[in-house]
Parts: sequence; structure tokens; C-alpha cells
Amino acid sequence: MPTILVIDDNPAVATALELLFSLHDIACEHAATPQAGIERLRAGGIDLVVQDMNFGADTTSGEEGVALFHEIRRFDPDLPVVLLTAWTRLESAVDLIRAGAADYLGKPWDDGKLLATVNTLLELAFARRELDTRTRGDRRRRDALCNGRDLRGLVWDDPSSEATLALALQVAASSLPVLITGPNGAGKEKYAEILHANSPVRDGPFVAVNCGALPNDLVEAELFGAEAGAYTGATRAREGRFEAADGGTLFLDEIGTLPPSGQVKLLRVLETGRFARLGGHRERSVQVRVLSATNADLSSMIADGRFREDLYYRLNGIELRLAPLAQRPRDILPLARHFLAGRKPLSEDAERALLQYRWPGNVRELRNVIQRAELLARDTRIAAADLALPASPAPDPATRDREPDRAEIEAALGRSGGVLAQAASELGLSRQALYRRLDRLGIRRD
Repeated sequence: MPTILVIDDNPAVATALELLFSLHDIACEHAATPQAGIERLRAGGIDLVVQDMNFGADTTSGEEGVALFHEIRRFDPDLPVVLLTAWTRLESAVDLIRAGAADYLGKPWDDGKLLATVNTLLELAFARRELDTRTRGDRRRRDALCNGRDLRGLVWDDPSSEATLALALQVAASSLPVLITGPNGAGKEKYAEILHANSPVRDGPFVAVNCGALPNDLVEAELFGAEAGAYTGATRAREGRFEAADGGTLFLDEIGTLPPSGQVKLLRVLETGRFARLGGHRERSVQVRVLSATNADLSSMIADGRFREDLYYRLNGIELRLAPLAQRPRDILPLARHFLAGRKPLSEDAERALLQYRWPGNVRELRNVIQRAELLARDTRIAAADLALPASPAPDPATRDREPDRAEIEAALGRSGGVLAQAASELGLSRQALYRRLDRLGIRRD
């Protein structure tokens, strides 16, 4: 239950306000002097102040009220304050409104108007506290996560990204192979770098191989090396990527494109740590941490006979799933600002456009859009038109009024930074209706 502090030297006023607020589930406390009011504020637990402007029986200047208001502002700059008096100059009230007073009501007051003002201010104050609490919690978690870790410049703000990063840092210290899955452009190689940078072999080499770019007839030579004469044009012996990564990490991107012959030999290396170069007989031994990544559905490929099930289980000691950028909306603006590096700010309409777009190309697409907009923008700020984003499809009339699902509600909460009033407005719901859906779906309000 919210608590209001009434600072007024008239007991009748205090009694009337206590009765009015109690009828609407609002607790009310009374202080008869400015000094008593400040002391009560220091004790904490006050959500809003209703203060008189005059406290002496023969005083109508409002100077005492002005002094009290500024004292409250010094104590708590964000605490909502409603001014209430029958005697003062209009100029004083206007000055205090400019200085941050929430509203100014004369005596006798209108109960309906006062209640409407108070309820609005309490709701805004509640939303601000929720955001402040979440921000402090986010900062503490971020500090604990980053402390002593090498994150390779990763930029994030979304809870989904934080959970993925926390898992990556947890498994980085092990020697288990990690399979990183997610759509193209979501940052799979960045997470592979983070895994290596926080592993016991961080001082060893990090070798990245795009398996999709290797010709099928040269996959084995690229991965395991080749002796002179092993194939046409092989005039001298060459080491493969496994040898180059010895004592460090080998990152196999697009692992789903590896041909069957390469899958067989890779499986043997993962099982034994030993291999022979193409065209050679001498076995070699390496110590390599293997990370792999794919945007393909390996389970479907196994069912179709295009990927070995035993290799899948060897690669998938731990799976790290990266969500599409559209499912981690709180990352969008921090990433955009990171790509701009302070060279140009984003206008409000540009920020809205970035948040509303679905980003099928994920982080890679966002980076390209921002770089192009920075180059082409003629103003000092990047506008929505500079982004040149495709128009969002019009909503389907059949689904316009449908019930928002969990993913839509969580996305709206992410875009609003956790401010429930803003998320409710975006979803076309009242705040109370959003509360009911959060409770029903088990979504935490903080």
C-alpha cells in the first residue's frame, strides 16, 4: 500500500485527507511542521508528499512552503510533491512547478482531481522505482559477471544475452567441446573467442576454420595437413589446422557443411587426439580444445543421414544457444551506439525504428545498417529515414485483437526497459491487465 505524507499545520486538513486517501487504499501520515515533515521523510517509506505553503497563522507569502519544497528536493530529487494552499502568489506556484513540483491545488480542493493527480504520480513513482531497482540489480550482476573476465568487447544489455554469457563463462574453464548454435549473424564466433579467452588454454593459439568455405576435396588436407605429393599441386608438406591449434583452441564454424569423409576423420581425432596427415602414415598427437558452430538443424541432418550422430554427441559436450537479435531487444540500441562509437547520435525516431524492426540478419545486419546510415546521414543526428529499413508488414486484421503471448509480452518489457506502463501501452493493455497476464504466465515484474 502506498504511503502519503501530508505536511500541514491545520489538523482538519490532515484529517480530511487521511479519510479521503484511506477510502482508496492509500496510507496517509501527518506532520504539522516542516521540520517534522523532513524528519519523517528521513525515516523512509514515503511515496508522495502533499505540502502546505503557509505554516504561520499570520503568514500568506508562501515563503515557508517554498523553503520546505527545496529542502524536500535536496533530500530526494525524485519524490513527487503536490502543493496545497489557499494563500500564496500564483508566481510562486509556477516557479515551484518549474523547479519540479508535480502539481498545485488550491484549498478547498476537488477530491476527484486530487485523487486523479495522486494516483497518476504514485503509478509513475512506482514505475521509476521498479526501473531503478532493476537497473541496480543489472549493474550488480554485470559487475559480478565481468569481474576478472575477458569478454572480447562483447556488448549486451538483454537478460537473454546475459544468461548465455553466464553459461559460456561457466563452461569456459572446462575442456569439454562446446557446440554453439544460432542463426547467421548472431555472434557465434564472438562467443567462441570468449570461450577461448577465459579457458585454461587462453595463452595458446585460437584457430578459426569456416568449414563451409573449404572445397570438399581439400577438407582433410586443411584440417589435418598433407604430405608432399598427397594431391595435385602439393609440392611440399603442410601442417593442418589441428596442428596449428595445438595447445590452444580450434573453432570449426559451419560444422554442418563438413562432408562425410571429413566427419569420420574428425570423429577419430576427437576420440583419440591422434591423426595422420593426408598422404602420410605417421600418426601425430595434439592437445586441442574443439569448439564448433552451426546455424543448421543437426538433428534433422542426422535423421536424413547427412551428419553422423556419434560425431554430434562428441561435439555437443555443452550446447550454447544464441537467440536471434529480435528475441533480445534490449541489445539493439546498445549495439547500435557501439557501432557508432559516439560519432553521431541516434534520433528518437531512429531508435524507435531500430526497436520495431525484426532483424532477420541479426547483429551483422544491424552493423551494416548503422554503418550505412552514418555515411549517408546529412544531419548531425541519424534519423529513421537514414536507416532505410524495409517497412514492417501490416498487422493481420484477424490477429490484431488477439491475446499477446509470452514472447510478445517479454519482448515489449525488453523494449520498454522494464517500465510496465510503457510495455502495457505498446501491447494495447491497461497496466492492471498486464499485471494479470504477468501473474498468470509467471513472468517476474522486476
